[in-house]
Amino acid sequence: MRMGFFEKLKAGLKKTRDAMVSGIDRVFGWKQVDESFFEQLEETLIVGDVGVNVAIEICERLRKISRKLAIDSPEELKVEFTKIVVEMLEPANRFVEEIEEKETVNPEAFPKKIILVVGVNGVGKTTTVGKLAFRLQNEGNEVAVVAADTFRDAAVEQLEALTKSLNIKLFKSETAKDPGAVIFEAIKKAAAQKVEVLICDTAGRLHNKNNLMMELQKIGKIIERNCLSAHKETFWVMDVTTGQNAIFQAREFKNAVKMTGIILTKLDGTSKGGVVINIAAECGVPVKYAGLGEKIEDLVEFEAQKFAQALFGI
Repeated sequence: MRMGFFEKLKAGLKKTRDAMVSGIDRVFGWKQVDESFFEQLEETLIVGDVGVNVAIEICERLRKISRKLAIDSPEELKVEFTKIVVEMLEPANRFVEEIEEKETVNPEAFPKKIILVVGVNGVGKTTTVGKLAFRLQNEGNEVAVVAADTFRDAAVEQLEALTKSLNIKLFKSETAKDPGAVIFEAIKKAAAQKVEVLICDTAGRLHNKNNLMMELQKIGKIIERNCLSAHKETFWVMDVTTGQNAIFQAREFKNAVKMTGIILTKLDGTSKGGVVINIAAECGVPVKYAGLGEKIEDLVEFEAQKFAQALFGI
C-alpha cells in the first residue's frame, strides 16, 4: 500500500525522532514547569541540531507563554512549543509569497518560470533536478532541463538518462564550457519551443570558493537580463545530514545569489532533521521541497505544520 505524504514524512523523520524527540518527550513528561525544565529543553534542542540561538529563543518564548497563561503543565506547554516551531518555519514562506504576488509575468512570453538549482558538491543536486522536473511535469507544465554543470561530465550523462526516461527536454552544449553561455542558449531555445518551466542544473561548488560563487552571480545576471518577464527562483539544495555546517553554506549562497527556496535531501536518512528549524529561522529562506526517498516521486512539497506534527507527534 502506498504511503500518503504525512505517513512518508513521519517515517522519514524516524531517525531524527529517535535522536532528538525522545529527549524532548522526556522533558515534556516532567511533572511541572520550572527552570530546570527549560534548561533541559534548551540542552535537548541544541543536541538535536536546532542551534544555540534558536533553542534559546524557543525557550524564552515558552517562558513568557508559561507566565502569561499560567501554564504549569509540561503537556499543555508542548502544544505551545509546536506552535512556535511552525511559526519559525512559516514566516519566510509568507515573505516569499508577498514577493511573488508583486511579480508580473507576461503570459505570452516563454519560459514563464526559470529555476536555478545550486548547492555544494555531493548533496544530490542533479538527482533533485530530475525529481523536481518530474514533479512539475506531472503538475501539467511543459518542462525542460539545462545541463549547465560543465565541470562534471557525469552530471550531463546523469541528466540525459533521467530526462530521457521521463520524456523531458534536455538542453546541453557539445562545445561551450561556460555555464552562463549554456544557460543563455537554453533560454533562447526554451522561448522558441514554448517551454513553460526551465530548470538549470549547476556545478556543485564549495561555499567558501569566491571565484565559483562569483560565477553564480554571473549566471544570475544572465537570467535577470534575458528572462525579464519570467518568474525567477533560485533553489539551494541542502543535505540535511551535514547538520549545523549547512548554516554556513546557506549564508554564503544567500549572499551570492537571490535565494528564494531550499530543497532538503536525505531527510529520511538522518538524525539531524532539527537543523531545518534553524535554517528557516536564521536564514529567512523557506523550505520548498523535501526528499524523502530515492524514487523519482519522492520529492514532496514541504509543509511546516505537517513537518512539526510528524516530528513532535502533535
